[in-house]
Amino acid sequence: MTEDVSRLRKTEIIEALRRGTVPRRGLELYAVGLSRFEKAIDEELAAAAAGRGVFKAVRGDYGSGKTFFARWLEQRARNASFATALVQISQTDTPLYRMETVYRRALESLQTKEWTDGAFRMLVERWFYSLEEEVLARPGIDGDNAKAVSSAVGDLLEQRLASVSATQPQFAAALRACHTARLNDDAATADGLLAWLMAQPNVGADITRAASLKGNVDHKGAGGFLRGLLSLLRQTGRKGLLLVLDEVETIQRVRADNRENSLNALRQLMDDIDAGQFPGLYLLITGTTQFFEGPQGIKRLAPLEQRLHVDFSGNSDFDSARAVQIRLPPFNIERLVEVGRRVRALYPSDHPARIEAKVSDGVIRDLANGITGKLGSSVGIAPRLFLRKLVGELLDKVDEHEAYDPSVHFRLVLEGREMTAEERAAAGIATSVDDLELDVSKPDGRDGPK
Repeated sequence: MTEDVSRLRKTEIIEALRRGTVPRRGLELYAVGLSRFEKAIDEELAAAAAGRGVFKAVRGDYGSGKTFFARWLEQRARNASFATALVQISQTDTPLYRMETVYRRALESLQTKEWTDGAFRMLVERWFYSLEEEVLARPGIDGDNAKAVSSAVGDLLEQRLASVSATQPQFAAALRACHTARLNDDAATADGLLAWLMAQPNVGADITRAASLKGNVDHKGAGGFLRGLLSLLRQTGRKGLLLVLDEVETIQRVRADNRENSLNALRQLMDDIDAGQFPGLYLLITGTTQFFEGPQGIKRLAPLEQRLHVDFSGNSDFDSARAVQIRLPPFNIERLVEVGRRVRALYPSDHPARIEAKVSDGVIRDLANGITGKLGSSVGIAPRLFLRKLVGELLDKVDEHEAYDPSVHFRLVLEGREMTAEERAAAGIATSVDDLELDVSKPDGRDGPK
């Protein structure tokens, strides 16, 4: 499998792991334990590509790999010609009860197989170009008459977005005005209208007046704009949109009224998808087991709990990957070691035999056991540090120095400054003055009288 991967792609993956971050591409090359979901996921992507809507929930405790699963699914979707967007739900920046903010974050994070940054703007540009080409191919159209071309393209644009305009006319109006501004070399207005379409705040009134737009994208209108995005994606060759709402469990910590609004927004999204309001949308949410089972999660809204209910009382080996809610099995040492083997095979070395001999399966297993041991046996928290040490302390040094032998020269050291807050907590490392255990039984700190 790794033989067909370019050295450039391998280097990109290894560099990210060396920094302790998740690679932007290539996750499938070292993903372990996800093959059981592939067939069901591909069936659901095919359903979305056929114009249906799909809703999926993924549950798992911290360290089970929910975000990794989401990134893996994103890449699988992009390879199937979907656009993707991953939105992290947060109490302050992206509350779930503010759908206009969720929509904005989705547009900001939108990616396609071709573009990882600025995908929405590039898609709009490509769509305008295809409309112009279609208009200019008509007999009797004067390509030098910008006004005539703009009018014809605007009419064609509104025909293509007729189903969207029926419920959200401002989406098409903003795109038409954006195209006109583009033909008139008015970059400021064109950019401002694109920003407005992305629900960006603080777009000037002079920009919105150019398209006779009223107000900004709000919670109620966000659904219509999402339908507009789906239509635009289909007309630029995408099969649909995978939208990931990550860490939805954060709504458990918000004020009671905001929590109820968030849960209701999630229920409404599910109902709208089932009703065919979002053709081509694959919506994935990720959350902790506590969110799905605890008193402050979906149980607070009975209709939502009913829609998401799956019986997980049996053996997890027989879980259905087609269920509306799936659970990720906890990470274990064997999976961690297998990830290490795959990363070793990916490592772009000029000395592969040396790498294989000195960073043996036994050395990888010792590193996995050592890392998890220092993290209080929390295997689920170990992968990031494990991969960072594997690449930076073992593979890099063996590749660069012929005399380096991990079994002789390597000593595992973990410092608080290289860890995340969760990793420090697992390792029992104080992260602030409040975390220090102080003996206050004797005010002066000295032993009492003998």
